[in-house]
Amino acid sequence: MAHPMDEIWMQRALELAPRGEGAVEPNPMVGCVIARGDTMLGEGYHAQYGEAHAERAALASVPEGTPLAGATWYVTLEPCCHAGKTPPCTQAILATQPARVVVAVRDPFPEVDGGGLRQLQEAGVEVSVGTGEAESRRLLAPYLKRLATGRPWVLAKWAMTLDGRIATATGDSQWISSETARQRVHELRGCVDAIAVGAGTVAADDPRLTARLGGPRIPVRIVFSRRARLPLDAALTRTAQEIPVRLFCGPQPDEAMTDALRQAGVDVVPLSADDPITMVDEALAHCGAAGMTNLLVEGGGGLLGSFFDADAIDEYFIAIAPKVVGGRQALGPLGGQGIGMLADSPRFESPLIERVEDDVLIRVRRQPPH
Repeated sequence: MAHPMDEIWMQRALELAPRGEGAVEPNPMVGCVIARGDTMLGEGYHAQYGEAHAERAALASVPEGTPLAGATWYVTLEPCCHAGKTPPCTQAILATQPARVVVAVRDPFPEVDGGGLRQLQEAGVEVSVGTGEAESRRLLAPYLKRLATGRPWVLAKWAMTLDGRIATATGDSQWISSETARQRVHELRGCVDAIAVGAGTVAADDPRLTARLGGPRIPVRIVFSRRARLPLDAALTRTAQEIPVRLFCGPQPDEAMTDALRQAGVDVVPLSADDPITMVDEALAHCGAAGMTNLLVEGGGGLLGSFFDADAIDEYFIAIAPKVVGGRQALGPLGGQGIGMLADSPRFESPLIERVEDDVLIRVRRQPPH
């Protein structure tokens, strides 16, 4: 049964949950509020993988001596009922003798999957599921995708001109977007598990693919190259001992190059075939098995096109700069085969649009399948 304050307190829990972004994965981002009527008693969120879950963080925030019996707990994801890196949250909740527990989304994680709800109900606690569900599912989308498919959430990023070019006909691309827009990309890098580029981007730009502004995570740098051709003097190779570099290649890589790269610290992973769609599919399965929740694909157009053709992109982060370059040979953001009919274009949710200096940032997700 819904109560007048349920939407308000669940919204607060949903505001808290994203504070753990980049620090809690592969765990989900979760927020929690403990309240009695219109009075908040405590609040918290899962802040760091391996540390207290949102429920225990909220409990720890309650002032000493505050009575909790009969209170209502608001949690954006079903409380865990198993012992992992932390004890079961259901035990902590039940110890306070709550009247109700309001949950946004049931957790499909196999060791939970309704078990937490049952434990609470069997102890006589009123349980309500579904308040704030849509917003919580959006927040949890990468976590839910990895559980359902074994693959990470894929976010494609590029900066382009008003006429849709990511470089001039001569290959010049530095810089299309503003310094502030590029800072936003570095913030994003610091919250993902891996950043992927193609061998052509390495040859053209010699990137380091690091989060210059820091962040909760140090992403694995991923390169796609059919023949495992990553220069030994590339910035990625030279820093592979410090920050992991993984190279996905076809089944017949250059053996001498592969040996040299491995000696330099690069993790070379041959795949079963070298066609773009198979490489993307197998690489994503490998990343999921390695526990990755979020993968940022930064280009170039060939690799982005391969991910698009493989129907593997979940979300787009696009910076549009007020510049025009023209030229038939100037590069666009998506190579590959593309689609034949506009009716076959992916369907998208309403985009988030932001003005940054003179640039426009667009972040948009594909609509979930019905």
